[in-house]
Amino acid sequence: MAIITLTTDYGHKDHFVGAIKGAIYSALNDIRIVDISHDISPFNIHECAYILKNSYKNFPSGTIHIIGIDAEKTIENQHIVVLVDGHYFIGANNGVICLITSEIKPDKIVEIQIPNTVQSSFQELDVFVTVACHIARGGVLDVIGKPYSALKDLKEFSPRITDNGNTIIGSVIYIDNYGNVVSNIQKSLFEAYRKGRPYELVARNKKINKIHQKYSDIINFDLEKNQRKGPGDLLALFNSSDYIELAIYKSDLNTVGGASTLLGLDFRDTIMVHFL
Repeated sequence: MAIITLTTDYGHKDHFVGAIKGAIYSALNDIRIVDISHDISPFNIHECAYILKNSYKNFPSGTIHIIGIDAEKTIENQHIVVLVDGHYFIGANNGVICLITSEIKPDKIVEIQIPNTVQSSFQELDVFVTVACHIARGGVLDVIGKPYSALKDLKEFSPRITDNGNTIIGSVIYIDNYGNVVSNIQKSLFEAYRKGRPYELVARNKKINKIHQKYSDIINFDLEKNQRKGPGDLLALFNSSDYIELAIYKSDLNTVGGASTLLGLDFRDTIMVHFL
């Protein structure tokens, strides 16, 4: 049974998610649809890429991923299908797919060109569903498009190395449900420039000199409970996707706040690593 996933900024109030699912089920009897997220911040390319990049790998090879973010077709925002790492990604050429494929070379890219396609404000339904169902039936990409190579690149939002390799300047790319702040600095980049040196992680007026592997590493269980760090304390860690993340241990964004609110950090804000 083929799998089609949906990642969008639609939210759950409107009819869009239901319409897409209904159209897929009307076209295919034997299909499974999985919602990855419909709570992407509107038009947030980096947030979408982060969520999809770190979830698609857990799906079986051959899974088809519909990306409903900034999907209206223009001369600068073409509709494309990319086959990479055994997965099909259907979306607009707005930078999302380039961020997803930043470490893996695509096997095939086509620009979608389906004759007599309705040009509407809901092209995920009118175009992407048609393409996804074609692939799910075993159809080849050459039938629905022509070869394409000009993936939109968003390199300006990559970490920068300065000070002769002694500083990494990164940015906030995602804030999760707990208010944890995810940077675009990956563990591989950090270790490549660290070279065994001590370091200092700087965010706003906070400085951290240790990056943990998991949240509870902040607790020294050899100490008495009243002497330990714990809930409410700030920590840094390499998260499950190997990005540097700032968190308040056992925080609640809706009550006491999380790292994003307590540190005053938002999307695109700067996080730096200084090697000493």
